[in-house]
Amino acid sequence: MSPLRPLANPPNPWASTDVEYLDGEVPLAELEVYEDHTRSILSHNDSPDVGFDWSVNPYRGCFHACAYCYARPSHEYLSFGAGTDFDRKIVVKPDAPALLREAFDAPKWKGERVVFSGVTDCYQPLEASYRITRGCLEVCAEYRNPAGIISKSPLVERDIDVFQELSRVASFSVAVSIPFWNEAHGRAIEPFVTTPARRVRIIERLAKAGIDVGVMVAPIIPGLNDEDMGQVLLAASGAGAKWAGMVLLRLPGAVRDVFESRVRAALPLRADRIVRRIRETRGGKMYDARYGVRGTGEGPYAEAITALFDQTATRLGLRSRREHHEPPRDTFRRPRGQMGLF
Repeated sequence: MSPLRPLANPPNPWASTDVEYLDGEVPLAELEVYEDHTRSILSHNDSPDVGFDWSVNPYRGCFHACAYCYARPSHEYLSFGAGTDFDRKIVVKPDAPALLREAFDAPKWKGERVVFSGVTDCYQPLEASYRITRGCLEVCAEYRNPAGIISKSPLVERDIDVFQELSRVASFSVAVSIPFWNEAHGRAIEPFVTTPARRVRIIERLAKAGIDVGVMVAPIIPGLNDEDMGQVLLAASGAGAKWAGMVLLRLPGAVRDVFESRVRAALPLRADRIVRRIRETRGGKMYDARYGVRGTGEGPYAEAITALFDQTATRLGLRSRREHHEPPRDTFRRPRGQMGLF
């Protein structure tokens, strides 16, 4: 990766979106944007806990400032911090669409499904100006490459035209993240994300546009939003979601300190209960990194959360994320030209 270069005058992240700070909640630090001119864009995942093998991350760091984000430690690899730096020192990859086209042109690429993003939200506010994610999805449509999106941002609605084209030529789906139904709790933990009700409208608009859309109730925070699962699933189902998934809270590395500090500051009366419940699902610890349990936890309380989720989703006709997504059909084609000979 080439050295990160700060931009003297970053593009306005709110150029084509509306923002309203609630209850005087404003960012604690100014936004700083850095360009990363890396020479590769596809990331391979070998974790059995993740439902995809390839991802593209147009941005590193995330303006949403979700205290639970498991990607926070990745910012430390850039010599930034996992706290406020992760929220306000955002790294953008302006070359991503061109790099993705190069990757698809390589003879070794076989048209596997690509997910946007495996780390931070590919539709966070800077996407309004940079349009990097849109550019990458246009490449996917051009090559008929299966793709998927995970986001909690209404900005996804801007690109419904690209989603429809991708859906026409390849396998494509969108997962809308709605971990909370209690708006006050959500604002305390993910302060710069739109409300749960607004995210349900994202599902509704995508479903009406013919897009395969589901809901991710993730992360489930024991002792806090596990009580919201039923309402989220009911609202998502009513809006047109076809499938649902959940992931238990993960607190690797520095995420634990960021999360616990936020909880104790924003929800002091519930903090001890939340910490106690988390430990109940992690064998007495705050986190267990073992494959197979890090996304689900273990013990009676974790099992009760999973059972309630599964029963509610089934009753509402929502398939599980893994059941819904069969292997993508073989649609990949290189455009006519020199590379089309491979």
